Order: sequence, then C-alpha cells, then structure tokens
Amino acid sequence: MSAWPPDVTLTGSHVEVVPLDPGHGADLAEAASDGDLHRLWYTTIPAPADVPAEIARRLELRTKGSMLPFAIIQRTTQKAVGMTTYMNIDAPNRRLEIGSTWYRASVQRSPLNTECKLLMLTHAFEDLACIAVEFRTHVINLQSRRAIERLGAKPDGILRAHMIMANGTIRDTAVYSITASDWPTVKANLTWLLEKPR
Repeated sequence: MSAWPPDVTLTGSHVEVVPLDPGHGADLAEAASDGDLHRLWYTTIPAPADVPAEIARRLELRTKGSMLPFAIIQRTTQKAVGMTTYMNIDAPNRRLEIGSTWYRASVQRSPLNTECKLLMLTHAFEDLACIAVEFRTHVINLQSRRAIERLGAKPDGILRAHMIMANGTIRDTAVYSITASDWPTVKANLTWLLEKPR
C-alpha cells in the first residue's frame, strides 16, 4: 500500500515545496548556519553538521508513513532555505500536522512562509480532503505562535508537560488547528496577505 499523502511538489511565485532529498544537504547546512538557529533551546533545528542526519531521520519517518518531509526552495535563488513536513499523519481520519518547519534567518518574515503554508494547506484541504490540519509549538515560542495565529489557525489548547526537550526542560505544547470549514476564510486571508502592497 502506498503512503498517504503521496509525494508531491507544490509551486508558487516565491517558493517551491519539494520532497526532501539528501541532495538538499549542502543548501540546508548553509541555511542552518544563517543566524545560528540551532542554538535556540526551545525548538529543534539541526546544527549545520547535523543536517545530513536530520534529513535521514525525516526520510526514515517517511518510510514508516508518519511524515512527508519537504525542502523549501527559494525560487529566486533555486536554493533550499528551510524544511517543513506533513507529520503526525492520521490517514484514516484525514488529519495531519504541518510542523518541524524552519527557515534560514535571512528569509524569515518574508512572503516565503506565508506562501509555503498557503500551498501546503491548499493541497491538504483541496487535494487530500483533510478534515483538519494541526500546528504545534512550544508554549513559550511566541514568534512561532504569532505566525501560526497569523495564518488563521485557532487555539485548541495547551498540552501540559508534553515533551522532554534536549536540554532536559519540560515542554508545554500549544496546539492550533484549521478545520475544513475554516479553510475558505483562511485561504482568502492568506491570499490577501501575499497580494497586498508591501
């Protein structure tokens, strides 16, 4: 039986979201070194030297059917500038999470993330017929929480003492979702955010 969701490439004006491949390693190592993102203790971004192992880990989860990992390609440079995934895949219930996402510092707060999420959500709701898409982040990661809320996701709650972080601290996880009934409004807003004058 083939994995759900099947491999797909999603193309927009600013980004292309492509199946992750070991060949993206050099670009992603460079991206991870932009801003020393791996030093953020409350999130999980690989150090540049650990990028090949992280790619291998994500591809192994793909073989198990729990993740579909992507590289995020900046169209103007044709370089991978980050990673994202469909994860915690629940095929029988047509639910998944968009997560394990990170971008190099120099492209953060640009149209790339908005367009990437628009492409992934469009595919999830309109091609895969998902009933809901989740987003999760550390409760103290306010930058991530504001970005998720800006997408139009609604808070579902806080999972208390949800995970043990690499540094031994306990993570409370903020959970958000967009449901199929929310999608038309969310899509209209994301489209407007991309098209509005800057």
